[in-house]
Amino acid sequence: MLNFRVNDELGNRCGLCVIDCPSRIIEQAGKNLPQIAQDKEVGCIHCQHCLAVCPTAAISIHGRNPADSIPVSADKLPGFEKMEMLIRARRSIRHYKDCNVDPALINKLLATVSNAPTGANSRKLTFRIIDDKAVMQRLRERVLFGLKAANEAGRIPEHFSYLMNAVQAYDKFEADIIFRNAPHALIVSASPDAPSPGEDVSLALAYFELLAQSAGLGTVWWGMLKMALIVMPELKQLLGIPEGHAYYAMLFGVPDIRFARTVQRDNAAKVQRINL
Repeated sequence: MLNFRVNDELGNRCGLCVIDCPSRIIEQAGKNLPQIAQDKEVGCIHCQHCLAVCPTAAISIHGRNPADSIPVSADKLPGFEKMEMLIRARRSIRHYKDCNVDPALINKLLATVSNAPTGANSRKLTFRIIDDKAVMQRLRERVLFGLKAANEAGRIPEHFSYLMNAVQAYDKFEADIIFRNAPHALIVSASPDAPSPGEDVSLALAYFELLAQSAGLGTVWWGMLKMALIVMPELKQLLGIPEGHAYYAMLFGVPDIRFARTVQRDNAAKVQRINL
């Protein structure tokens, strides 16, 4: 079922796969090759740690060829200073150029962010992408029309009045507070039977944000969509979001503004040290 294979010529019997297996289902007797008993295969969480940890690329699982994996080396990874700068320089972008992002870049972003962690490696995420600014414009018109109708029907709660302020700003000043004139959006949802659906969605979007900004794109977390879908739940079906699924969204595109420096908020979070 798992198609767990160890190349006898490459395997050095180091036992790293046995040690690192989260489910503890890989066994090794003495200097024999590692193996997984058939009755233990059901415990596999499909993390591919065994394939990744093997120093000699001897292990294959699920039919994956270790030669197709990218070798990991320190010179290919960003150092602390570059990661620190990326996090400090990250800003929410609310001004975008009126152009589509290269589809090849979007596909690469999505393929890469598919590697974001999920609880128990459940991988029950769905990425819904709007990769054409013309589609975004049709959605913008649909949302604005729906919000006006909902307001006339008295279906907008008082604490969501900001939505109607946004509609009025668009009508009077063409100020796009809801969509921020972004050409693209990513909506991530997770099945409710996942161990941690809400956390999985947030992690995927956080990974996407840093990855997209490292590629020169701008992003902003799209809480306004969440508010709009609460008022107009029928739009969930239009966007393909199943009922009961955790979800959140992010706008992105080529930024029309660049920040010259980082902000100063190292003390913004309260830090408490635990001493037992």
